[in-house]
Amino acid sequence: MEVRAGYKQTDVGVIPEEWEVKLLPDVCRFRGGKAHEQHISDTGQYVCVNSKFISTDGRVRKYSSANFCAAKRNDVLMVMSDLPNGRALAKAYLVEQDDLYAVNQRVCALTAYRDCPEFLFYLLNRNPYFLRFDDGVSQTHLLNHVFQKCQLPMPLTVAEQRAIGEALRNVDDLLGALDRLIAKKRDLKQAAMQQLLTGQTRLPGFHGEWEVKRLRESTECLDGVRVPLNEAERAQRKGDYPYCGANGVLDFVNDYVIDDDIILMAEDGGYFDEYEYRPIAYRMTGKCWVNNHAHILKARPGFDQGFIFYSLVHKNILPFLASGTRAKLNKSEMSKIEVRVPMEFSEQTAIAAVLGEMDAELAGLEQRREKTRALKQGMMQELLTGRTRLV
Repeated sequence: MEVRAGYKQTDVGVIPEEWEVKLLPDVCRFRGGKAHEQHISDTGQYVCVNSKFISTDGRVRKYSSANFCAAKRNDVLMVMSDLPNGRALAKAYLVEQDDLYAVNQRVCALTAYRDCPEFLFYLLNRNPYFLRFDDGVSQTHLLNHVFQKCQLPMPLTVAEQRAIGEALRNVDDLLGALDRLIAKKRDLKQAAMQQLLTGQTRLPGFHGEWEVKRLRESTECLDGVRVPLNEAERAQRKGDYPYCGANGVLDFVNDYVIDDDIILMAEDGGYFDEYEYRPIAYRMTGKCWVNNHAHILKARPGFDQGFIFYSLVHKNILPFLASGTRAKLNKSEMSKIEVRVPMEFSEQTAIAAVLGEMDAELAGLEQRREKTRALKQGMMQELLTGRTRLV
């Protein structure tokens, strides 16, 4: 393969001629974490850190240099041990606080000799070299010799390293701001649902009475059109129509069983006991295929589809579930579930519209976050390999 001018081929790929490939021990000092849980006390000096980078309750005393690993500001912490497919192996964290940390046996501490710690963090975090050692079968441990042989493409100047680190940190800051904004918007929506769907807060111009209606009065059940397909059957009929199960779209097939605006409510396998923060129902519009793990509901005349959906999506239906090895919402019990409904249809639609607008805003923010994540991934591939240089 031809290498473009100004670049060279190395063991870690094509990098700029001004960069070098260095072994990790030449770049930073490696220290494996130590078990310290039995030395925790309220008066300890060091904050405990585990493989989730979460400080455990209490602090730990430095009880001897031989069986203690401390980390401080600008150290990079990395997970050395994880369960199969746990998605935490080689996950890194840059220490930016002044606290002193006691690192446990599942984590290591890396201290840069002269290079930019922020650049090292982005270079090491979930680095593909380390992920090769995750066999996905048994608990994976990154042993010391793995770190000894790790090769890193390094800009020779700390200034270039710092510029790369700052560019990636700016994107991370944007992602953090989006995460906080999305969390705030979700809290606002949750509060709006609690107020509007109970009638505690009325939209301007509405004063009519509300009534309690069971689902058999407010919706029609369309379970008769459901058809389950196993994985082999779906593989033979791949297409563009969503194949829907208890908690969402599972696949796409070449045909549909219904073409309508419908509410799908889990019959079994739903997030029933997590209803406060995970949906037990979702909405589909248009052509789709539904299997036998979700009930199909359609609002009857006089009831707004959106209002019924929002009344169900986070509803506690635990009292209606059949007991057994797998919680199940039978059709007969589902029909008894009650929702409180304004009798004026226009108030139902107005409430659904307000909540729909909040959902649309959330969807837009989440889409922006996904695009920003993709942008960051692309920037990392370009900047950490030197394919794109920062002047």
